[in-house]
Amino acid sequence: MKNLFINETTFKKDFSLSKGVYLFNLIFLAIIVITPVYIMFSNISYDFNWAHVYEYKQKFINGFFMTITISFFALILSFIIGLFFAYAQNSKLIILRFFARFYIEIIRGTPLLVQILIFFYVFANNLGFDNRYIVGTFILAIFSGAYVSEIIRAALGSVEKDQFETSVSLGMSNYQTYRYVIFPQAFKRMLPALTGQFASIIKDSSLLSIIAISEFTMNAQEVDAITYSTLESYIPLAIGYLALTYPVSYYTNRLEKNIK
Repeated sequence: MKNLFINETTFKKDFSLSKGVYLFNLIFLAIIVITPVYIMFSNISYDFNWAHVYEYKQKFINGFFMTITISFFALILSFIIGLFFAYAQNSKLIILRFFARFYIEIIRGTPLLVQILIFFYVFANNLGFDNRYIVGTFILAIFSGAYVSEIIRAALGSVEKDQFETSVSLGMSNYQTYRYVIFPQAFKRMLPALTGQFASIIKDSSLLSIIAISEFTMNAQEVDAITYSTLESYIPLAIGYLALTYPVSYYTNRLEKNIK
């Protein structure tokens, strides 16, 4: 009982100590980062006028939520597309494998900006799709789906072959093997890469302004064009994208730790 009490006391001291050390390092890091930024901004010959930009705060809010909406649906679609093409790359049908590799190489080998212009002004117009918001979401999903496909394929391929053989020996079907054995292991391995890709989708959505989608970046550009307040328009833009991407990284890391 005495040893148990000592261990609990020691644990509490160590926990409080680590918490104090963590807080100290966080404050120290903040000082190191904020100080040079403050000095550099204070030395530039630029007069900040936040009042003009604040008048258009609703445009920032509307653009922020439009970016959330587009990114959310693009995330879901890109994962579905990635799953399909990850399966297609290992399909027994040669034409399906060729189509998957063709799609991945073309998408990954060409700039997103060019893809947006071609998909919207060539394919979407010829097919009669004139809703630029829906088309923009699909373009973003198609672009990201190629990268998600490679992430999923690599994660599935990293699972040891013994896992497949053991599942077959237990009488599991191909679906059961992937559902209960392979995919749970691969999912944890693909999470870090998926996190980075999903954060990239949010930032890549800024390029949709090229087809006049009123998302966060385009609205900030419009405010800048009206008020001639460049830094006042783009600093909130940077903070807004950080506010969108950080939770994705944070909660994915927590999910990764909770997966056994």
